Amino acid sequence: MREDDLLKLRDKLAEIKNMGWIENRRPGNAGGVGNTLEDLLEVAENNLQLPDFGEWELKSQRGDSGALLTLFHVEPEPRKARIVPKILLPLYGWAHQKAGTLHCETERRFSLTINAKSYSNRGFKVNVDRECKCIYISFDYFKIDSELKEWREFIQSGVGTADINPNPYWSFDTITKKLKEKLNNLLYFRAERKIENGIEHFKYNTFEAYIDPDLEKFLRLVEQGAIYVDFDARTGHNHGTKFRIKPDKKVELYNSQLEV
Repeated sequence: MREDDLLKLRDKLAEIKNMGWIENRRPGNAGGVGNTLEDLLEVAENNLQLPDFGEWELKSQRGDSGALLTLFHVEPEPRKARIVPKILLPLYGWAHQKAGTLHCETERRFSLTINAKSYSNRGFKVNVDRECKCIYISFDYFKIDSELKEWREFIQSGVGTADINPNPYWSFDTITKKLKEKLNNLLYFRAERKIENGIEHFKYNTFEAYIDPDLEKFLRLVEQGAIYVDFDARTGHNHGTKFRIKPDKKVELYNSQLEV
């Protein structure tokens, strides 16, 4: 079915490519490149963790972007603990840079992008535990950057120097489910961009199709530091926890690549 869906898309993709430069239909939106493409493909915008077009998940980036590519959103386990809003944000968070201006004076945030290769400047790190079959986040107080003196003192006087309890984690089963439900068939677009008369335009030239993501490949990419865990929460609003990948590493996540 996925090959049939891809065949149905070919003519539409060729049509979009032949359109040349296309005005950004969602100006001011960081996701404008994807939103514009969805409009051209007549795909309704949604935040559901489901494939976007038939059995294909659509992902796109600006050609000059070096940003990480979001694979999927998934909150850490144990779910009942609500670790991000109940533990990480209040106990390990720090003052929001716009507290007292855009937000109230007590506004806090917990925003980190971390991997398994090294500890972040706030002492957090991603780990793969193959024996327990999970990916988890650890914290080492003694890895906190010396420049973060005020936050370091906040941690010491609050939760102390021990590791997070409980450690946020994702079971291999949870990751496998996400890979199969959300990323089993990935159609990736990379668009050139230009600004003309103050308006952003895109040209969609590159289309790549991948099928069958592999858990073992995913774990190896995590261990290599190519897949990151991204937290983005502030007081009263959790923007969601994401797994993100270096764009040039996505091919290593899949068993097969199809020619579009």
